[in-house]
Amino acid sequence: MKNKSNPSQQPIGIFDSGVGGLSVLGAVRELLPHEDILYMADQAHIPYGPRQKAQIRDFSFGVTDFLLADGAKLIVVACNTASAAALYALRERYPEVPFVGMEPAIKPAAQVTKMGRVGVLATQTTFAGDLYAALVDRFARGIEIYQSTCPGLVEQIEQGALDSTVTRGILEEALTPMLAEGVDTVVLGCTHYPFVIPVIQAITGPGVHTIDPAPAVARQTQHLLAEGGLLNQNARIGGIQIYTSGEPGALKALLPRLLGESAPVSSLVWEDDRLVKVT
Repeated sequence: MKNKSNPSQQPIGIFDSGVGGLSVLGAVRELLPHEDILYMADQAHIPYGPRQKAQIRDFSFGVTDFLLADGAKLIVVACNTASAAALYALRERYPEVPFVGMEPAIKPAAQVTKMGRVGVLATQTTFAGDLYAALVDRFARGIEIYQSTCPGLVEQIEQGALDSTVTRGILEEALTPMLAEGVDTVVLGCTHYPFVIPVIQAITGPGVHTIDPAPAVARQTQHLLAEGGLLNQNARIGGIQIYTSGEPGALKALLPRLLGESAPVSSLVWEDDRLVKVT
């Protein structure tokens, strides 16, 4: 998908530790259907959540190097954990590259809640990050925040077990105490979690707002591309190329369910700190 002679026709690069970023890819594709997209799922290292920040930064550098070498004109860090651990470092290391990161939707949650009580579902790295603390301090003063890391939920979604008994049990354990405290808004602070919104809403009921940040990320992507004169003006529907450092067959089988369409999936392997295509 490289087209260095016409930067606007180069692809958007998107990455996550696994399939969660497909929720962001879907939102980007809906808003920007003419853009080509490269998607990298670093499934060899999933989950990122429990890992050290320095390690996540190294993974993020390696993935970004690969996507840029493959022609990406903009990088979407479609992972809350990687955004918390690496986004500042990525912008410093690649100052010429536009980046879009994820952040927990604390500001819209604070605006929506009527009870002043908000639940946040995210990984421990996201909760421990400076970005999350800054968002809470800036936008949620006077708001009661209830947090859960939903242990095991990412792994269930990676397996495609979106509505299994185990998945529902994880979410009930996270949400039931929040509901007992009067939470009326739930923030999805992990890109995997939008795939289980139907289960979340079945547990919380219609009176609780669920906030998915993916549409806002798509709008920011559109804004940065337009600002840089990088919007693809082709009339055709853009193509998607997916890479994984895990098992390509398993990921390909999940695409129709998670993305609503199929796409080619190619294998990558880590060699030291570099991603290399499997030939």
